[in-house]
Amino acid sequence: MKETKNILLVGVGGQGTILVSRLLTQGLIKAGYDVKMSEIHGMAQRGGSVSTQVRYGSKVHSPIIGRGQADIMVAFEKMEAVRYVEFLKPGALAVINDYEIVPMSVASGFADYPQGTIEAMEANFEVIRVDAAETAARLGNSKVMNVVLLGAMVRAVGLDDIDWEQVLREQLSPKILDLNLKAFNAYK
Repeated sequence: MKETKNILLVGVGGQGTILVSRLLTQGLIKAGYDVKMSEIHGMAQRGGSVSTQVRYGSKVHSPIIGRGQADIMVAFEKMEAVRYVEFLKPGALAVINDYEIVPMSVASGFADYPQGTIEAMEANFEVIRVDAAETAARLGNSKVMNVVLLGAMVRAVGLDDIDWEQVLREQLSPKILDLNLKAFNAYK
């Protein structure tokens, strides 16, 4: 692959966005790509926005994705997809978790949670809507929503020739490995 691909992962602190970025980076490195990753935590520990950028190709010079350059977005929370929409190329792919985390301004009654976020994204981008919360609940642990989304993105962009099971084995504790393997393979 000569062309560099840009993947933007966005979510809210505590959703496992950074873990998925690291898993993705390790898988791409194992596949022989040059990979650069950048992460921005913001107020992540307080439920704030988190974004990570993963760039891969035959030679990548910078970890930073500029506005209008992301080929793929993985949004762990649907309002975060809209927050970072300016980074997407026209016609980009957005894998969006159909899931809401109510921010403090909404919880305190000072604002309303925006409606129609995924529909607005569908008007301009190729969108794959994933109910990762339902899938994770069916598997018995809401903490694996992130790995459900990773599996959905991998299949959507054709990266399933990478040995993701080995990547997960090397990066995750044996105590949580089997559950995460099920989560990764849950979205077909």
